[in-house]
Amino acid sequence: MSEDLIETGPIDYLVVEFPSEGMKGEGLPLLVDLVDRGIIRILDLLFVTKQPDGSIVGIDIADFDADGQLDLAVFEGASSGLLGDDDLAEAGAALETGTAAGIIVYENLWAAPFATALRRNGARVVASGRIPVEAVVDALEALEAAEAGG
Repeated sequence: MSEDLIETGPIDYLVVEFPSEGMKGEGLPLLVDLVDRGIIRILDLLFVTKQPDGSIVGIDIADFDADGQLDLAVFEGASSGLLGDDDLAEAGAALETGTAAGIIVYENLWAAPFATALRRNGARVVASGRIPVEAVVDALEALEAAEAGG
């Protein structure tokens, strides 16, 4: 394993769907803050729309909140080459027609020292996943209801 790979944090991706119209960009300063604080590193950032015919079309980085400034100019050109046509097709399959999405591939810099220590000791990730916030809230509410009723 190369030294560069050993020093890399876990790599994740997100596909975030939002309505094509009316994007306010409230999350964008928070994304920039995560990068500025060294918590994550953006490897790829693409914006796409799903057309009525099901095709996926790229969107240029733009002024999402209409304040006259390019909201994601700091990420312009963020492209590691990790995302391919098959990834865009898979992301597109998850989208509703007429919506847009941000596709983000990022390195978890905060976890790099931990991941590096594990790899140096021969460990490897054999499973990974993410629990949707809605599922956690539902489970906690069900537990609370069961405790209140029993």
